[in-house]
Amino acid sequence: MKRFDILTIFPEVCAAYAEASILGRAQKQKLIAIKAHQLREFSPDKKHHKVDDSPYGGGPGMVMRVESFDRAIKKIKRGKKSRVILTSASGKRFTQADAKRLSKYDQLIFLCGRYEGVDARVEEHLADESLSIGDYVLTGGELPALVMIDAIARLLHGVLGKQASLEQESHREIGMLEYPQYTKPEVYKKWNVPTVLLSGDHKKIAQWRLANSRKQDEI
Repeated sequence: MKRFDILTIFPEVCAAYAEASILGRAQKQKLIAIKAHQLREFSPDKKHHKVDDSPYGGGPGMVMRVESFDRAIKKIKRGKKSRVILTSASGKRFTQADAKRLSKYDQLIFLCGRYEGVDARVEEHLADESLSIGDYVLTGGELPALVMIDAIARLLHGVLGKQASLEQESHREIGMLEYPQYTKPEVYKKWNVPTVLLSGDHKKIAQWRLANSRKQDEI
């Protein structure tokens, strides 16, 4: 069973998503396990459980300290088939190829920053890699962690339930986006479903889908 561990000061944010829909069902079936850990529990500050402090050199905001992440990783890391990922706006852009690569590990540990960021020694000495989901800044690393977990988990055998969903899904790994999809009604407010999709001619339908996948990729 693949494990996803998330180190965060807001574990409740992650639990709500991880327990719903496909991820929730996969956990009940014991195909995966997703655990959000309260980083404050690993703080060396036993009185106030602080995990942040002001930055050296001055500046606004607070920076998350290295000790809590280090202690947490040592506690929860299991075996050699584990990988530690720091969610960072400055990290490498996460792609479908990364999802496939990371799906081979038994355990993935996501480090989620907050405030003005994370002590650089976390990335330098504790994380195996840093990944970003886009060129923008969020208030925390929890959403990027959940995005990556979702993309990785659905590649695991049995999680989606239908292998065909994986074979025909939308992603840029093959250089194009998925073709447009339609369902009933055939006509709505004079908005018609393309005639070719109603023809029953599977060869023409396949050609239409390929052509329209390419068109979307040019956008």
